[in-house]
Amino acid sequence: MRFRLPARIGLFRLSLLGVVIGVGAGLGAVVFRDLIGLIHNIAFHGRFAFSYDANVFTPESRFGAFVILAPVIGGLIVTFLVETFAPEARGHGVPEVMDAIYYNEGRIRPIVATVKSLASAISIGSGAAIGREGPIIQIGASLGSTLGQIVPMAPWQRITLVAAGAGAGIAATFNTPIGGVMFAIELMMPEVSARTFLPVALATGVSTFVGRLFLGIRPAFNVPANLLVDHAATAPELLIYGFIGVLAGLAAAAFVRGLAAVEGLYERIGDSYLRHAIGMASVGLLFYSLFRVAGHYYVEGVGYAAIEAILKGDLAAPALLLALMAAKLYATTTSLGSGGSGGIFSPSLFMGATLGASVGAFFHRFAPGSGPDIANCAIVGMAAMVGGATGAAMTAVAMLFEMTRDYDIVMPTIMATALALGVRRLLSREDIYTIKLVKRGHFVPKALHANMFMVRLAGEVMQRDPVLLPADADFSAFLRDPAYAGGMKHVVVTRGERLVGVIRVNMELHCGVEQADPGVRVGDIAQKNFVIAHENDIMFDIVSHMARRRASTAVVIADKLRPRAQNVVGIITREHIGDSVAEGLKPYG
Repeated sequence: MRFRLPARIGLFRLSLLGVVIGVGAGLGAVVFRDLIGLIHNIAFHGRFAFSYDANVFTPESRFGAFVILAPVIGGLIVTFLVETFAPEARGHGVPEVMDAIYYNEGRIRPIVATVKSLASAISIGSGAAIGREGPIIQIGASLGSTLGQIVPMAPWQRITLVAAGAGAGIAATFNTPIGGVMFAIELMMPEVSARTFLPVALATGVSTFVGRLFLGIRPAFNVPANLLVDHAATAPELLIYGFIGVLAGLAAAAFVRGLAAVEGLYERIGDSYLRHAIGMASVGLLFYSLFRVAGHYYVEGVGYAAIEAILKGDLAAPALLLALMAAKLYATTTSLGSGGSGGIFSPSLFMGATLGASVGAFFHRFAPGSGPDIANCAIVGMAAMVGGATGAAMTAVAMLFEMTRDYDIVMPTIMATALALGVRRLLSREDIYTIKLVKRGHFVPKALHANMFMVRLAGEVMQRDPVLLPADADFSAFLRDPAYAGGMKHVVVTRGERLVGVIRVNMELHCGVEQADPGVRVGDIAQKNFVIAHENDIMFDIVSHMARRRASTAVVIADKLRPRAQNVVGIITREHIGDSVAEGLKPYG
């Protein structure tokens, strides 16, 4: 039987497709922002306009208290879109991309990009407390998957394009090319190598360039120069940053488990329209109440205006900051748990900023002049909360640097993010993305291991001195031969000097050999589907060759010699590979 091997394209063409994805993701991010602005202006102000700056607080709605109904109406439309066209567009998107990578060879239905764009823009624009990065990640990943299905290619290449689209989406959304690459590496790429990194890097770079053409080059948040760190952190300041990291870890665990619990709670309501309407009515009531009490809607939408106010020093009351964090936690878990479509990255930034700033404000209030600046505490809190909730610690550190351009805060950010991730892992093994997949019984790796087995030589793994038998040898005679008694024997079948097959035989079968057909020859039962390897070949290449040929055995030849019977020195089977892989994992156990 012949197996059709998956088509493969060269690295040059794969990289060109990465560029195309970068252009598409960059334009997608721009259009998606404009779409959010249009929906927001209609929902809150009753006017048809695209201009909308999420970093500025929304003025009072012309609809007064009836603005509470905006997220309800938006939620009903979102439910219709999701239920009718693409159920996978529900939620925050990233788990669905990871699921496609690890369980569907990178295949995502093309319609997902369209439905996700509309549903998320309506959710965010009408006031749901969710972010725009999750949708654009799923939109970019869908674009990559679609190209990977149109152009014939190997599954790993399609997966690479999915990761490239995801990274490009987040890079264009936040103007963070480094963060986009790190996001793809930490969460999306099963393999990190030159052949996978190049398309991802090109896609994120191009998408950032396209985004900057339309949106400008300024960072996501403007931190006044006088608030930037201009000195090395002191020991007391590092302790405060570490404390913020621990608190962020606790908050991240609450976010992860809280979202899962709220999703389970709302799933008890059978009607999806009623479910989402109830949830969004409570969110609308919450942000309208905040407006009446504190002067702004605060938790509606992405929440960047509150973050910008904190970084500029305009929002520094500890009690209000903690109240806003709790409100955002409720609003986000309810928006997503009841059926909304949007991301969790922006809410994590909001919660981290309010938590970190509240700690800094507390120290400044009760010990004036002590501790780090409130803005810097907020930046550290943002990175720690994002890293803790998503598990993407390096992405969080890189993105917060790019979003604020505050280089000197990087070292405290690294420390706090590591602590947050550690605390969250103690309280919740799963992060905000994987917990949803685990519920489906789909598990994804929590770390990238370089399996040491894959760089071992064939000569170190093989079983030496296999049995060599001519194809016309009598099989029953072989079973009765006392020289081969007991255990499992691997036979290389030859015809003259040529290698024509392999057999794996349990020699305990000799007990029933009296009933065996004496006319059966070794060549009659030999498996023809095997591969040839040399002693100095590395296992990565051998395993890849076996996988392409659907072979279960590799016959090992002495180095630099031709594949002839007299040159056979060993054999490698799937059992040998499995045992060696387990050995390679021992250092990580």
